[in-house]
Order: sequence, then structure tokens, then C-alpha cells
Amino acid sequence: MQLLRATIAGLAGLSSLHQAAATPTPVEVRQTATVTDLTIFSPPSNAGWVDPRVLYARAVHLRSSGDLLATWENYSPEPPQVHFPIYRSSDGGASWREIGRVRDTVNGWGLRYQPFLYELPSRIGRFPAGTLLLAGNSIPTDLSRTKIDVYASTDGGVNWSFVSSVASGGEARPHNGLTPVWEPFLMVYNNQLICYYADQRDSRFGQKLTHQTTTDLLTWSAPVDDVHDTSNYAARPGMPVVAALPNGEYIFVYEVCGTEGCRVHYRLTRDPLNVLSARGLTLVSDKGQRPVSSPYVVWSSAGGPDGSIVVSSGRDQIFVNRRLGDPAAWEEHEVPQPRAYSRGLTLFNNDDNKLLIIGAGWLPPSSTNRVSVSVVDLEATIGA
Repeated sequence: MQLLRATIAGLAGLSSLHQAAATPTPVEVRQTATVTDLTIFSPPSNAGWVDPRVLYARAVHLRSSGDLLATWENYSPEPPQVHFPIYRSSDGGASWREIGRVRDTVNGWGLRYQPFLYELPSRIGRFPAGTLLLAGNSIPTDLSRTKIDVYASTDGGVNWSFVSSVASGGEARPHNGLTPVWEPFLMVYNNQLICYYADQRDSRFGQKLTHQTTTDLLTWSAPVDDVHDTSNYAARPGMPVVAALPNGEYIFVYEVCGTEGCRVHYRLTRDPLNVLSARGLTLVSDKGQRPVSSPYVVWSSAGGPDGSIVVSSGRDQIFVNRRLGDPAAWEEHEVPQPRAYSRGLTLFNNDDNKLLIIGAGWLPPSSTNRVSVSVVDLEATIGA
């Protein structure tokens, strides 16, 4: 783990270009602010924080305000119950402050693992576009139960209210034969909200990937399988993340532990409600790397006529595909954000050439974990 550091690169912009009077051709001028491994939260070293202290960070760029919000797993002393902090940046990631906390108000356990932030792009039930959602795993201190709950905020992340519960499971330990639910990811599709997650409740599989849907955010459909391995009980597909592509397809990324060393896999489908029928592909880079662990994916219009699929994993690099997921077209690129267990990727809504990468360290032993962000110029990073 690197030593704590917080460096901010200034505006890497172009100055105004003066054109000759005889050729008054318009010239686009774009400025891109970059941030390099900026620490936004470091837990106190002597206040009873439990290893790993922080983990599993996520961020969102709000269409409604232009603010960035971030959250993560907070291993603070108990009691009181653990919660998900909400930090805000109003200057493109250059500075952050805490504005709210999402607390368990229904179970009495705390909100412990795997938070995910999402801004509704359209109305779902009585919840208008711009409503901010947080899905996370409510788990008691003894880790005896798991429950994916959804909270909503209508004031930009300051105050939160419980909305509904998606799924409940057993002991929060990643062992075959136990029955937890894990790692929610939210996405709106065809006027419904989908919650994808990892699911150990089916006795036929060590773990599988599942989704449920809702049209009102209050009641959820029955679970539907997305990825499972009928030939090997030990296979553990996990950590599902989905991104829409410009050709009408969706890329569904996930890891496969147990039998594949947590290698990153993906599927391409035109129907994100029928991922199971799509063919599984292994991500292999142009340098022969097979990225491992905790994938995350976004699609940006930057980088060429088909844009760029960007995947993060447990490595330092990002993996970019400018041919809509062609298995032979994955490029490996360096970024300033250090590797972490489940880094999150967020594109800026007003300029999807700007990519925020957020991380919060590693699984135990990890006494120096901290939450940090980088904002990179994607085209400059991939050499577009």
C-alpha cells in the first residue's frame, strides 16, 4: 500500500486559440481537471476501528446538481451501529466533505457491506427522476444474517429513508453451503429497476448471480438466475456490474472464484433480463493479462467511433475495449489510482471523457486502508 498522499493536478486545459481573420473556423476548447490518488477519508489510527477499517468504495455523479457523491464500507467502533458515510464534492473531485450518513432504521443491525449509489434517470413508482438510491447489505455484528436493503434520498444525499428490502440470506461469510446474499448493483431498464446480486441460497450452487425487478421500488419480483455453473458446484460467480453499449447491447461483468481464481468474465446481451442465455467470455488483455477480482465496468463515448468499454479489477491498470466487447480487443492501460478490493468507476455526466476511479484498500490484513479518488482524462490515458 502506498503512503498516504493527496496530490491534485491543476487544470490541464487548452488556452483560447486565436484564429486568423481570414479563416474563422470554430475550434473546440476542452478543459479537463484531473485528480491523482487524493485521500478523501483516512480512519483514525487509535479509535478502535476494525481491520480493514474501510473498503469497497462507490461514487456517483449527479445529473441533478453536478455534485459527486461517494460512500464505502465503514468499519467504525461498535456500538453505535456501523453505517455508510456520504461524502460530497462540488468541484469535480478536488475536495470532499461528509454531508450525511445512511443508517439502518429497520433491522437494528447496521449497514455493513457493499453499498451502491444510484441516481434514478426516470420515475419509478412514486420516486421521480433524480431520486438518489443506496442499496447495501444490512448485517448484524455477529455476521449471522444478510439483507439487501434500499434507502432513498430526495435532498442530494443529506437525509435518507428506508424504501424496501430486495433479498434476505444467511451468515455473511463467503463459504459454500452458507446462504448469504451479496454485492447489489442497480440499473433502470424498460421502466423498471433491476437489482443484480450474488446469491448463495440455492443449494445446487456454491454461489450464483441473480436479479430481481421492481416497478414501484416497494415490491420486488421473484429471483431470476443470471450466471450459474451446472457442472461444478464449487464455482462462485460474483460481483455483477452492467453497462449499456451504443449498439443496443449490454455488457455484464463478473468474477468467477472457486474454480477460476476470481478471473474476470463478461457476457454481451441485448436483454439484461436474460443474461443467462448469453455466452460467457474471459477478459484477456493485449499483454496477456487475465485480470483478477472485483470487476467494475462503464462505457464512455470517448476513444473512437464505438466509444470505450472500461473495466477495473484487482489490478492497478484499467482494461479498455474499443470494439464493443470483441474478446480480441482488450487493451491494458496504466492509471494513477492504486489497486483496491473492488474499485468503483464513475463517468461524469456532462463529459464522459472524465473518469473517476475510487478505492478503499484491501481485505485484511490492511491496517493502512484509506478512501481515495483519481479523476483521469480517458482519451489521454488510452492514447485516443
